[in-house]
Amino acid sequence: MTLVIPQPMQAVSMPPIPAHLGARRIDDVSVADVLRNGFVYPPHSIFEGQDMQSLSANLAGRDPAGETAYEFRWRDSGKRRDAKATPSKDWVDAYHTHLCQAIEHSCATMRGPWSLQSGGKDSTTMAIALADVRPDTTCITYLGGVEENEVESAKTVATTLGLRHEALVCDPARAYDRYLSVATKMPSLTADFALLSYVDLAFEIQASGGDGMVDGLGSDTYFGIPVNSQYKVLKWLARGIRLPAMATELPWVSNNFELCFALGTLQMNAVERVFPGSRFTDGEVDALFGRDISRKSRDRLVPFLSEIRSATSAEEYRVLSLSIAAAAGGFAKGIYTAEATALKIAYPFCDPHFCDWVYNEVPAELQMDPVTGMSKVLVRQHIKTRFDNLPYVAHKGSFRFDVRGLAKSRFDAVHAQSREARHILPGATHWLERNRTRMDNKYHASKFYLLAVLLPWLTGRADAGKA
Repeated sequence: MTLVIPQPMQAVSMPPIPAHLGARRIDDVSVADVLRNGFVYPPHSIFEGQDMQSLSANLAGRDPAGETAYEFRWRDSGKRRDAKATPSKDWVDAYHTHLCQAIEHSCATMRGPWSLQSGGKDSTTMAIALADVRPDTTCITYLGGVEENEVESAKTVATTLGLRHEALVCDPARAYDRYLSVATKMPSLTADFALLSYVDLAFEIQASGGDGMVDGLGSDTYFGIPVNSQYKVLKWLARGIRLPAMATELPWVSNNFELCFALGTLQMNAVERVFPGSRFTDGEVDALFGRDISRKSRDRLVPFLSEIRSATSAEEYRVLSLSIAAAAGGFAKGIYTAEATALKIAYPFCDPHFCDWVYNEVPAELQMDPVTGMSKVLVRQHIKTRFDNLPYVAHKGSFRFDVRGLAKSRFDAVHAQSREARHILPGATHWLERNRTRMDNKYHASKFYLLAVLLPWLTGRADAGKA
């Protein structure tokens, strides 16, 4: 088996993984990567000596461990066309045609595709094209949190287009039990914060007779991501200052998510703060291992820094940084879930012909408005051909998982796993016991989620190796 993370993550592959995978030695620094960032820094994998190629990188003639190993393919400077050359409608028609072709190609082997429908721009524009070329598609929306409810918008999109729509409400206990049943079948490890949502969806799709997932991930890499005021504040706040663990455990702080998140951000660097979610600080990771190891994980960022620091805008800086997590976590969660559940997975936005067309041909003003900063102008125009107003085209969530519900329902199970994994993470049991009463705060519950994903994978591999 060879894992290939699709375009625009250029030529990313993991060498064939042997059947006796469980007997391979786990790379401790990669475990620290997962605890600190939710994924393993490329080109590394969770196994010692089992490396992947650098994500979004061109490694020809480069030292994969050197400071210039990473070269992002989709740079902004000097690559765009004049938006006024052709009427906008012609671009919308061309976009629709290219997207339909990308779907036909990426979903060709699926007899029953299910589209992961969040109700936002990417999944809506995808649904419009799916209705034309794969009307047999079922759209499914995952309701994982109380912050936003995308089901109504997603259902409106699907039914208006003549597509079947289903919804799955997150039951964290059910999703976690499903994950436990397939964790050892996952060829490598990521703790992306939507991984358990994807596993839950995969089981539901299989039970309903589907054989493939269609994922709308990938277009941010070349369409661009706008920079909002919150991002600017967090980037400024990320100072890499090491604070004692008690900083977020004080009585007047521990139950306040915003304060904990700010203190956690203060201990990160600006690049790693772009990665999603609340994660373990360097001090906590060293305590979990019982030794200094976080520095080695942090050093794995070095090969990416030269390219990231060469960004010509705040938007490009954010895209360059986020592409690391998107490839090693975002794409990986779908690929690993599909592998473990024997489903197919398609990323139409990563079709190489579609990517090249958007990046090389579509005018800059149709990608991101230079005046307002509004993203995906062409995508919005495509949606306008079918829908006048959708509430979650502007603001939406995305396959959130109820991390607090997981901690409430499966704390004892994860606590037991921490004892089994004490040879790798001797401090995990102590962290769980010290923070048991703080799991109503999403900041602490998010760290619990990382342990909940990581520990059974580690113990399952150890058991497989013994067998």
